[in-house]
Amino acid sequence: MSDLVVEALTLTLGGRCVLDGVSARFAAGKVTALLGPNGAGKSTLLACLAGLRDADGGHVLLGGQPRASLSRRALARRIGLLPQVADVHWDVDVATLVALGRYPHRVRWGETTADRAAVASAMAATDVAQFAHRPVSALSGGERARVLLARVLAGEPEWLLADEPLANLDPAHQHDALDCLRAAAHAGAGVVVVLHDLNHALRIADHVLLLGEGRVIAQGEPAGVLTPDLIRATYGVAVERVATASGQPVLVSTGRAAR
Repeated sequence: MSDLVVEALTLTLGGRCVLDGVSARFAAGKVTALLGPNGAGKSTLLACLAGLRDADGGHVLLGGQPRASLSRRALARRIGLLPQVADVHWDVDVATLVALGRYPHRVRWGETTADRAAVASAMAATDVAQFAHRPVSALSGGERARVLLARVLAGEPEWLLADEPLANLDPAHQHDALDCLRAAAHAGAGVVVVLHDLNHALRIADHVLLLGEGRVIAQGEPAGVLTPDLIRATYGVAVERVATASGQPVLVSTGRAAR
């Protein structure tokens, strides 16, 4: 597995600088949480990592190679993206949709035993196996979100990039989705996930990249980045850090910070 690196990434859209010299190293086998207020540049950075958008300046390197030097098929085999908005334009059944995650790996003679095993494993991990023969159009928003995560997991990518994967999920399935991301990292994949809930980041992240107005505010281990002072400065809210009975740190918001 190879690290994913961004060096001095800059991008201007509509006259606004959305990425301003962003540099970071994302480690294989680790979960990195991209955090920051709305408009901080999180989704744009993820799109640049995935190859969906080219920056105006700087570099994205995968294993020391420029990301742009990889073919689209090679990139699709190595990087799996779960976008924030993922419309499904075909009314196929769930098993067929999840199997599309294997497309970059498909050989000329069709589906292999490895393909079938990867699809079954992804559907089990996301608790959607019971929907296998149901049309995607018949699913709720939360069910569809889990199916789309399964499609990415089925591809067994080296890098799993997820943009707000917890949207539309109930609390139980939010935890299940986070466990899937943690398991992917444990298996060796690099995971970069955009989150809004800081406590979710505390729970699963090995590394945090905190963005504000397109710039890196701080990066490092969650405990060192998600401090009351940095949260106040970045989000404009006051928080207290407490510990649960099990010792898990939790951030409790006490409202907007005094101006």
